[in-house]
Amino acid sequence: MVVSRVSEVIEIQSHRGPYRVWLGSGTPFSALSNEAGQRRRHFIVDARVNHLYSNELAPFLAGSSPLLIEAKEEEKSLERMPAFVEQLLGNGVRKGDVLLAIGGGIIQDITCFLAAVLLRGLEWQFVPTTLLAQADSCIGSKSSINVGSFKNVVGTFTPPDVVWINPRVLRTLDPVDLRSGIGEMLKVHAVAGPSSFDEIAKQYGQLASDEAVLLAFIERSLRLKQRLIEIDEFDEGPRRVMNYGHSFGHAIESATSFAIPHGIAISIGMDMANFVAARLGFAEASHFIHMHPTLAANYRGFEDTAIPLDRLLSAMARDKKNEGSKLVLVLPDRQGKVGLVPISRDDRFDETCREFLGSVRHS
Repeated sequence: MVVSRVSEVIEIQSHRGPYRVWLGSGTPFSALSNEAGQRRRHFIVDARVNHLYSNELAPFLAGSSPLLIEAKEEEKSLERMPAFVEQLLGNGVRKGDVLLAIGGGIIQDITCFLAAVLLRGLEWQFVPTTLLAQADSCIGSKSSINVGSFKNVVGTFTPPDVVWINPRVLRTLDPVDLRSGIGEMLKVHAVAGPSSFDEIAKQYGQLASDEAVLLAFIERSLRLKQRLIEIDEFDEGPRRVMNYGHSFGHAIESATSFAIPHGIAISIGMDMANFVAARLGFAEASHFIHMHPTLAANYRGFEDTAIPLDRLLSAMARDKKNEGSKLVLVLPDRQGKVGLVPISRDDRFDETCREFLGSVRHS
């Protein structure tokens, strides 16, 4: 793979028309100065990003009353939306204005949801500042909002008007947050097939240290995801394989009260899915063995975090992808290709999960 060249733009087709993802470098947030037109922008900004980049953001936020939000799961809840709506209305938001999100996935989900429902629909734009958002969630149109203890059960399909990606803002990321984004990159490459996963696995050690390698794999991750979201934007068929690792991963987040970051939980979830698939006879054990070192490297430091089995299984039972009494999981087959598999929740399944959590993830 050539890692020195990254395209300037990816055009994504959506039900609201095409939107563009710009990949570039230079001064962080400089792309905001290129916004054309007279539409008023209302900024929704991760409070930490605002603190870290106060000088760079000051020219754009001057004269506005940005909605500053702590990027915490509890903020991404239906219960918090009325307060956000009130502040935006207090700031004079009107039909035809634009919501501009600056932050990671939590800020994205909040802004996307608000854009879908506020004044019966506003356009929104996105400057992703986490690797997870840059390499995965910034395209695909989905917003997901929590309700009480239920994760991601309310949402919309509202694509952004434009996305600006600048890898320089990743330099201030905590190493764990960087690995969280890498977790989703590993996922989309695994969904594309074993050879695609091997390609990123071979350069796994360079992702955190070489910006050119990282940016090339950001672009590749988006293009791999693009293939699925353009044929199944509303997540009704082929796109559902993108939930690989997520049934286990979301349950791990819930069972640990979000002590394990999302992309790290997805890395554990993929490893667990491969192990369960092998134990239950859907996949070859060699597939789990082959992928395990890379996935385990990505969740290192969290292998000893307690994941109560009862809480994990309870969370999995509430997964919105389930059908009737069946768990619907994305698992690899004997060729390593992932697909949806209905699974009965029985003693064998429970014991396999117990085995993975108790000993396998520590190996």
